[in-house]
Amino acid sequence: MGDITTNNQNEPVNNSQPQPVPVTPPPEVKIVGIRFKRAGRIYYFDPKEMAMKREDWVVVETSRGHEVGRVIIAPEQVLASEVELPLKPVLRMANPEEAQHTQEAQQKEHEALVECGKMIARLNLPMKLLAAEYNLDGNHITFFFSAAERVDFRELVRELAGRFKVRVELRQVGARDEAKIVGGYGRCGRQLCCASFLSDFVPISIKMAKEQGLPLNPMKISGVCGRLLCCLAYEHNTYHEMRGKMPREGQSVTTPMGKARVVGSNPLKGTAVVELETQVTVELPVTDLKFDANTPPERTAANHDKEAESLEKTDNLT
Repeated sequence: MGDITTNNQNEPVNNSQPQPVPVTPPPEVKIVGIRFKRAGRIYYFDPKEMAMKREDWVVVETSRGHEVGRVIIAPEQVLASEVELPLKPVLRMANPEEAQHTQEAQQKEHEALVECGKMIARLNLPMKLLAAEYNLDGNHITFFFSAAERVDFRELVRELAGRFKVRVELRQVGARDEAKIVGGYGRCGRQLCCASFLSDFVPISIKMAKEQGLPLNPMKISGVCGRLLCCLAYEHNTYHEMRGKMPREGQSVTTPMGKARVVGSNPLKGTAVVELETQVTVELPVTDLKFDANTPPERTAANHDKEAESLEKTDNLT
């Protein structure tokens, strides 16, 4: 407690300084990242007090029962707001036999896939069967399929449950997930990104193709899934930044050869294509161009985004 003094009216005065309010740090939680299949989504679990490292195999509890997964993110502390609580715990480290369960179960899954395909054909259901997965205990099997619309598969589920004597789940997936499950090779000649390393799908828009100067031909900018190429997002931020520093089309500039009008640009080379007053078109470095005071050479991010959004509304490619 601070010293007590008196003022001119002989009233006590407290000279103690106000104590700072302690700042409570955000709550943290310990997590471990687990992946169940190649290029699959990473799920977070509570590692408890178990010591584990990357590439270790562990057994966890999921909505489908016990499953074996591989540690992708070693145990670490993260903000509780970054994960969805409560986290299910890691049950134990997997033994060598369980670590090989996925490979050993492939034969059973193949047989189940063949049998399910026969039932689908007999019931004349408009669905494309893609894959089957057993859980670790073998008491739950999930069939993945694609379809143009919703399918009434209640009769199929009843027949599958009677045939395999396990809990059966049918899960409909979209075009991108279908390509991820089936796999294949892209126009680049490499294995599909979604089937090899992409964990999650990010939104892809036609604006990305426009900013990169790609032809808006569906055949050239679509993947095997029929959707826009995932790789359009890889360099989008770089192109977006470079485009923001390029002159606008139609902008008046002064070049070493006289007055001109911008008709195009090449962000990678840092050049602009201009049309001189003589109707001659030349490509010049942006550093050689002089802009009028009323038309600054750099577009603000806000204006750049508005231009891209206006272009987005003019096309019908999705």
